[in-house]
Amino acid sequence: MKLLEPITLGAIYLKNRMVMAPMTRSRADNEGNVVPLMSLYYQQRASAGLIISEGLNISKQAIGMPFTPGLYTNEHIKGWTEITKTVHEAGGKIIAQLWHNGRAAHSANKNGERPVAPSAIRIENQKAYTGFGWSEFETPDELTHAEVKQVIADYKQSAINALEAGFDGVELHAAFGYLPNQFLSESSNKRTDEYGGSIEDRSRFILEVMKELIAITGPDRAGIKLSPSILYHGMFDENPVELYAYLLKELNKLPIAYVHLMQPMFPIDEFAQYPKDVVEAFGDLIHKPLIINAGYTRDTAEQIVKDGKAQLVSFGALFLANPDLPERFRVNADLNKPDPEKMYAGGDEKGYTDYPFLK
Repeated sequence: MKLLEPITLGAIYLKNRMVMAPMTRSRADNEGNVVPLMSLYYQQRASAGLIISEGLNISKQAIGMPFTPGLYTNEHIKGWTEITKTVHEAGGKIIAQLWHNGRAAHSANKNGERPVAPSAIRIENQKAYTGFGWSEFETPDELTHAEVKQVIADYKQSAINALEAGFDGVELHAAFGYLPNQFLSESSNKRTDEYGGSIEDRSRFILEVMKELIAITGPDRAGIKLSPSILYHGMFDENPVELYAYLLKELNKLPIAYVHLMQPMFPIDEFAQYPKDVVEAFGDLIHKPLIINAGYTRDTAEQIVKDGKAQLVSFGALFLANPDLPERFRVNADLNKPDPEKMYAGGDEKGYTDYPFLK
């Protein structure tokens, strides 16, 4: 299988082209520290060519959901050092996904601290999950210019922390309606300074963060995740094709490791301006290795890699439920089915590290 052939992704050699997608699992403790079970979880899945960690909060301000891990204290770094060591000893590679929730957060998950965003616009028609149940999203505080610069500095520090913790690289989570996506989208960014307004200015935050990450990791060890056709968390643009075409053109100028694109995950038929296939819409514009994500099976993943339309495919729920997914693909074995009720629940091994391997 082409999927099982090795590839060099930027500066990182991978034993196959199957990527474990970042997935929030909410198993950390109240302070964002990893727990021992998390090390086993990642070790079990080290047969992936590349593991992208669950989103790691870059600061206290970045927190959006309860029990999500951080990468901004010495204790956080210490915990992730153990996990990366375990993955490397099992023959795997792992990079850190850097996460800031922005307005996709709730003060109940942040010790009363209000969420922040490019503009003071709240998410409508969705609810935030808190330790006390589901709540309406709050109107976030608009970041001042100085605070925007501080967030960029926080991203830079998180890259320093990631390397100290032994990660092979970093990924900027600029998808799914989180903070970088909020700067990009005209529905959530009404700023009048250099970070808002035109497509060029709304793209500025992401490009400045990527330059800072590259300055720390060196060339070809920093990637980016984008979701051009996902309107989740209130993302909306009149001309998303023009917006992402510009951003991808500017990213091509940087020595990034890859672009990680998400296909649409929700119905978009009523929004004709959004491409139903992001590879067809943007693939030719991307001059870096492409990881494609969302809904791929063994056969569809193999075909898109064979056709050269993407170089790697990332799998979320399939890796969640099948820690030995590459071997199952190799022998075309049946797959375990994920248990949605246990994806985030509790803090034990159920639905986490208890999925069976092939006999």
